Amino acid sequence: MSVLEVRDLKVTFRQDGRLIEAVKGVSFTVGKGETVALVGESGSGKSVTALSTVGLLGDTAEVQGSVTYAGRQMVGASEHELRRVRGNDISFIFQEPMTSLNPLHTIEKQMAESLALHQGLSGNAARARIIELLGKVGIRDAESRLGAYPHQLSGGQRQRVMIAMALANGPELLVADEPTTALDVTIQAQILDLLADLKRSEGLSLLFITHDLGIVRRIADRVCVMQGGEIVEQGATADIFADPRHPYTRKLLAAEQKGVPDPVPLDAPEIVRTEGLRIWFPIQKGLLKRTVGHVKAVNDASLTVRAGETLGIVGESGSGKTTVALAILRLIPSTGRVSFLGRDLRDCRGAALRSLRREMQVVFQDPFGSLSPRMTVEQIIAEGLGVHGVAPGRNRTEMVAEIMREVGLDPAMMARYPHEFSGGQRQRIAIARAMILRPRLVVLDEPTSALDMTVQVQIVELLRALQRKWGLAYIFISHDLRVIRAMAHKVMVMRAGDVVESGDCQAVFTEPKSDYTKALMAAAFGS
Repeated sequence: MSVLEVRDLKVTFRQDGRLIEAVKGVSFTVGKGETVALVGESGSGKSVTALSTVGLLGDTAEVQGSVTYAGRQMVGASEHELRRVRGNDISFIFQEPMTSLNPLHTIEKQMAESLALHQGLSGNAARARIIELLGKVGIRDAESRLGAYPHQLSGGQRQRVMIAMALANGPELLVADEPTTALDVTIQAQILDLLADLKRSEGLSLLFITHDLGIVRRIADRVCVMQGGEIVEQGATADIFADPRHPYTRKLLAAEQKGVPDPVPLDAPEIVRTEGLRIWFPIQKGLLKRTVGHVKAVNDASLTVRAGETLGIVGESGSGKTTVALAILRLIPSTGRVSFLGRDLRDCRGAALRSLRREMQVVFQDPFGSLSPRMTVEQIIAEGLGVHGVAPGRNRTEMVAEIMREVGLDPAMMARYPHEFSGGQRQRIAIARAMILRPRLVVLDEPTSALDMTVQVQIVELLRALQRKWGLAYIFISHDLRVIRAMAHKVMVMRAGDVVESGDCQAVFTEPKSDYTKALMAAAFGS
């Protein structure tokens, strides 16, 4: 029996007088108690397809075809009919709970609003139902969390709240749109287990949208592979993974991080070293701002990175990974020794520090957020040349063109702005901005986490090639252990500000010593 049946769905958007086809004749079904995964890269039409099932696309969208829920036609249905289905029969869980939750309202108020709107519950009855729902999704001591605001919860807790809100009215179909993409690997595993448990206990059907085939293999009964607004292949999960027919499906399945980095030369010079690095942030209270305690972000981090070597720093959000890198870059205060190219950075100030900063660059997680929308690609990439007075006699346009070719971009696009590029192209722009200065050390802070799997593989291959050519030292920060295994020579595992394990990458991956590292490996690789 089908809960949701989609037939020949077409979605067209009107933009600047043009018609853009986002979905082109998609057909699939979701059976009762079944999990169906829509898989594909960004722009393939996955989310548009899901949103169209209950008319959430807005006035610029024109929807054709048939979408029936429990025998009722959703395409062309009245707003009143759609409101009866939304939240009651079909509920959504979105990718980023921080943007889905109201930052000005407590968790209790936001959940109570839904219960009052759909079930007419209020007061103690609503409160009791909220506590029951939060307990069901694994929020410990739920009653004490009712007065919390979204920013006071961790990423995993916020996603659990979103799931509780989606379950509040007893839906039959749950649509989960990339619900684990922004989460740490251990939290991701917990959320997937939670959804599987709820599916069994609540009798839910699940439409799961993702670009991660590892998740699909773990959670889905059937798979629909989307490319360019079309379903190019669909079938049972086991069949698709065992015998993919379409070239695009085979491409997605092949998009796994493979290989290991080139060995580091024995005579490679040391680029950076830290000894007893500690970063504590003071907690100040009162009119006189007296220090009453400290946030112990990093307690004792010692590391070395040589030319041509990659140190991978892994751990969950809040473990101190990025904080260590920021301290090495002298962007936040720290205690302990930080040595760069043989110089103690504690002794460097002003012009001396600025000259060293040319030799240390950073590539951030979100390329769109780190690139100025008001500057052309040429201006973005060349900006560091002006700041550091690099090669004043050379034609900077030629230098930009040269580095763009090196990172796989067409120099003819240098007059364009960031919004005119894909996510993978924007990350290449960010890499070019760092590499044009020919640094000795590059900090890569989650540089692949916002990218599709196939693009991740391309970026990792690019970074390896640049390291091979220029002998770069990398500090690679990530919670994706597959990427770390493909990139890093050494790995440092952090938890709550402490280094719990460090050593040769392959040794740590094959024989982890600490229980925490073992838990990370089990969550990432299912072992």
